[in-house]
Amino acid sequence: MDELPVHFLYPAAMWIEKQPHRVHTILGSCVAVCLYDSVLKIGGINHYMLPYWNGQGLASPKYGNIAIEKLVEKMLFFGCKKENLRAKVFGGGEVIETTFNQFQIGERNVKVAQEMLREHGITIAGSSLSGKLGRKLEFNTQTGEVRMKFIEKQIFNPIKPK
Repeated sequence: MDELPVHFLYPAAMWIEKQPHRVHTILGSCVAVCLYDSVLKIGGINHYMLPYWNGQGLASPKYGNIAIEKLVEKMLFFGCKKENLRAKVFGGGEVIETTFNQFQIGERNVKVAQEMLREHGITIAGSSLSGKLGRKLEFNTQTGEVRMKFIEKQIFNPIKPK
């Protein structure tokens, strides 16, 4: 796995190339959907921040419904068939304790992935979802393997000048 080129996937982005890569990303309440075609040995991944685009502004992969649709479209463009696609889904943790937790962004991000993949007829072959911890992923686009580590919460203690 070490000989493959590495790509870091930022939030609101997706990655799919025919050349195999190791794609890294870090998730909190965001969700990453990894799609893999075992026949063509092609994988793609997205990293979205919010569940649904509201129709205002740019329809970007920042939103789950756009990110998943675009990833499926790109996989099909590369010659993949839906019946050969398997998904692995990660993230959706409520990692920041704020008043925004009432919006349950992580849980809503998870739900949009599960619903859209079901609508597309794509099986979820593996997942690590929700909870209170973040995740660090490494996705091998050639094999479909995903390595995941939980990220422990860090307490920020600023150093105050004397």
